[in-house]
Amino acid sequence: MAVPRVLILRAPGTNCDEETAFAFEAAGAVTERVHVNRLIENPKLAEDFQVLCLPGGFSYGDDIAAGRILASQLDRHLGDMVRQFCDQDRLVLGICNGFQVLMRLGVLTSGVRETQPATLTWNDHGRFEDRWVHLAVDKTKTPCVFLKGIDKMYLPIAHAEGKFVTADAEALKAFGDAGRLALRYTAADAGQASDEVLPFPSNPNGSEANVAGICDATGRLFGLMPHPERHIDPTHHPQWTRRAQQPQWGEGFAIFKNAVDYFGE
Repeated sequence: MAVPRVLILRAPGTNCDEETAFAFEAAGAVTERVHVNRLIENPKLAEDFQVLCLPGGFSYGDDIAAGRILASQLDRHLGDMVRQFCDQDRLVLGICNGFQVLMRLGVLTSGVRETQPATLTWNDHGRFEDRWVHLAVDKTKTPCVFLKGIDKMYLPIAHAEGKFVTADAEALKAFGDAGRLALRYTAADAGQASDEVLPFPSNPNGSEANVAGICDATGRLFGLMPHPERHIDPTHHPQWTRRAQQPQWGEGFAIFKNAVDYFGE
């Protein structure tokens, strides 16, 4: 089986890069945490990697808007590199702040319409929200590589600008029909995706259609607000001491394992 190399992009304010590297390495990948300035100096460094991951944190302090400065920096200086990852048979993963960056770049929403069809904005209550959430995969439709074989997950979120909104009902329908609304918030007892917006805290930010993560049309590019790297070990679960039997891995591990397995298929 081929061992993929994962480029974990760092920038001022990034703070989840080490945990994300650990998750990919536990799944069998080789990782390197690379500062964005190194890539700007030498973009060819990216040619040695099969996966590009933008981890969570607060890149450039989330000044102006979450992820906007890093997205502008990538677009201006590393646009060709980003396009190569998107266009070739490679994978791109954006977690929380990384998801926000990918949305600002437009790579997750391409193909729906020429003007921007969706964005991430402030949580409905206007505050930073830190809690665990129940999630369901729209598995009957989604082509998302990272969610293969996953039905549901329980993961933590930590964000202030995670509300997914579309330009209009037509754009939301286009995303849904293509299976690109890949990951949804659910009620604890639901276990499956629903378009009807759930109340807080099941839907922690007010996202349309309870969207927690979306993918591109190929399924190789994926962004999500929850943090899978924070539920890799079963002891990460907030109620792990109450369980009679512990699983081998936490529920976020499968996302990273799917990325590694993609290159062995």
